[in-house]
Amino acid sequence: MVFSSIIFLFRFLPVFLAAYYLAPKRMRNLVLFLGSLIFYAWGEPVYIVLMLFSTGSDYIHGILIERRREEGRQQAAKRLLLSSLAINLMMLGFFKYSGQASLPIGISFYTFQTMSYTIDVYRGQTKAQKDIIAFGAFVTMFPQLIAGPIVQYKTIAAALTERREKAEDVAYGIRRFVLGLARKALLANQAGLLFTQLTSVPASELTTAGAWLGAACYAFQIYFDFSGYSDMAAGLGAMLGFRLPENFRYPYVSHSITDFWRRWHITLGAWFREYVYIPLGGNRKGMRRQIFNILIVWSLTGLWHGASWNYLLWGLWFALFLILEKAVGSRAAGRKFKLPPAAAGVLGSVYVILVVLIGWVIFTFEDAGRMWEYLSVMSGFRGAGLLGSAVRYEVYSQRMLFLCLILGSTPLPARAARLIRDRLFHSRPGVWTVAEAAGLTALFLLSVAFLVDASYNPFLYFRF
Repeated sequence: MVFSSIIFLFRFLPVFLAAYYLAPKRMRNLVLFLGSLIFYAWGEPVYIVLMLFSTGSDYIHGILIERRREEGRQQAAKRLLLSSLAINLMMLGFFKYSGQASLPIGISFYTFQTMSYTIDVYRGQTKAQKDIIAFGAFVTMFPQLIAGPIVQYKTIAAALTERREKAEDVAYGIRRFVLGLARKALLANQAGLLFTQLTSVPASELTTAGAWLGAACYAFQIYFDFSGYSDMAAGLGAMLGFRLPENFRYPYVSHSITDFWRRWHITLGAWFREYVYIPLGGNRKGMRRQIFNILIVWSLTGLWHGASWNYLLWGLWFALFLILEKAVGSRAAGRKFKLPPAAAGVLGSVYVILVVLIGWVIFTFEDAGRMWEYLSVMSGFRGAGLLGSAVRYEVYSQRMLFLCLILGSTPLPARAARLIRDRLFHSRPGVWTVAEAAGLTALFLLSVAFLVDASYNPFLYFRF
């Protein structure tokens, strides 16, 4: 079951929310836990056992680790931590990398969450959760279970037992969910259709411009797909009294690759930084060690996405530019060539887009021959020429979609909405509330109409 499905929107979600809000506050973690298990079992009932085992294992390990620390038995606590990590990594390794079983949905996300929990208990950064239902609600929480964001236990520990579902939080959650649904149904799916259409053309018939257009379509698809899901997750979390961490912050407006990865899949980057990069020494032990640490982190980041070699290559591709930026520095490069700030910003944006688009081509093609073929067309060494009438037609016929994709990947629409609210409706907040509700209702109905008619509705990050 996915958030952008009719069965979720009109069956599961209304029934779950009714049960959740009608339940006494002390029972809401149980409703969330059971509802999340039903949500997960809808698609993969057999792997409920795996999730419950992971929940029980880390619940017990957390309590034992804390007990050993309180007793001053640090080595015993460390052995328990290593036991927890080994169990999690063996499960992840078997299902994700052995090729002997189908991949359980969301295993990369909830495994990282439970690993961070036991690590933080060992470090003394959070208290072990004694309530198995509350801990189970954390692990299985359906808003972020399938494709994140990756939620560290310490960030929502208080909310698990003390949250209050306020009317303003519910209103914010509804608004966030609807906007995320629109990003998914109206933008990501349409960009994905164009990408599929363009990449179905044989390399000998594809032009260089067509290849770059296809890469751009995939870049828009994966951004609006994943960020739309994250928005829906944040919205659902707010409806239930949780503030989930932000996962995206307009990454395509970045002026450096370093900045791009501060804005893209923020919670994954934060996880690797806190639990891998910093423990390895971070940037505290000289440039050589920093380069080594970056290579380790980005190799693992690539492999986190899957066992295919192209994910490792994708991770190393970005590691290369991150290392270059650490060694040279984007600001230093601008000063060296005596570029004015505006020109440096434009060149930085172009540089980021080129690197990212090539990176997405590496990411999406698991077949090595197809990937090199496509990159060859992008470089102009193969294909049917530079432009071609088909590309001109696609750009012209889909010009409104491309305009929405470009503007939607920037903060401009949000700024415009705030400006309109503050300038035109400052003295009439009630009118703004009505207008906003009407706009959100129209967006929701339009998104549902697209979903009803669509046969193309994937969630790209489900397979990770």
